[in-house]
Amino acid sequence: MTQQQRTALVTGGMGGLGEAIARSLHDAGHRVLLTHARDEGAAAAWLAVQQGEGYAFQSYAADVADWESCQRMAARIAADGHQVDIVVNNAGITRDATLKKLTKDGWDAVLRTDLDSVFHVTKPFLDGMLERGWGRVVNISSINGLKGQFGQTNYSAAKAGMHGFTKALAQEVARKGVTVNTVSPGYLATQMVTAVPPDVLQQIVAGIPVGRLGQPAEIAALVTFIASEAAGFMTGSNISMNGGQYMG
Repeated sequence: MTQQQRTALVTGGMGGLGEAIARSLHDAGHRVLLTHARDEGAAAAWLAVQQGEGYAFQSYAADVADWESCQRMAARIAADGHQVDIVVNNAGITRDATLKKLTKDGWDAVLRTDLDSVFHVTKPFLDGMLERGWGRVVNISSINGLKGQFGQTNYSAAKAGMHGFTKALAQEVARKGVTVNTVSPGYLATQMVTAVPPDVLQQIVAGIPVGRLGQPAEIAALVTFIASEAAGFMTGSNISMNGGQYMG
């Protein structure tokens, strides 16, 4: 099945997993737009490195936790002449604490960035997908949205909520050529995970049946398939890629 060039938007596209997803979609022949929360100098430096390695991305500063910021981002994307066909809701943060110690700010920050963002970013582009009769929405959840995790009531709730959004929206748009799916990665070899103390990292790896952390490129390949023509019969799914750590 021939893959047509589409325009993809990846939120949190300058992070470890976001970068891998952006590169994989670019390798598949798509035009790739990114959102980021960096200052413009840092964003420009990152884009220059990518350009030097053959990846031409266009970036948009946005606070995905804020509706108005996302509206402005969508307007800038439209003004630049882009029609977004693929939305990858990848941006996310953690503010870990047991519920006993979790603050309201810590709850709100995670729910707004990890869950509200899915509404904020998907909604501005959905009508265009429906009008054109083709679209892909891929929501990046987590193993901890499936099994829960000590100290992550906020994060686990947000990541589980993403898949509730997926299942409902998938039903609304299925007949219009738009699919909506969730990907739930396990522990990946990103800067955030590998920075934990060695004994903690050892414990994490010991709990993964395949005996290693996942690679961002592995998740990115899965996302790129879901965004492809060939995946048109997959919608409302939650696809786990976690090395066998949780088999739901």
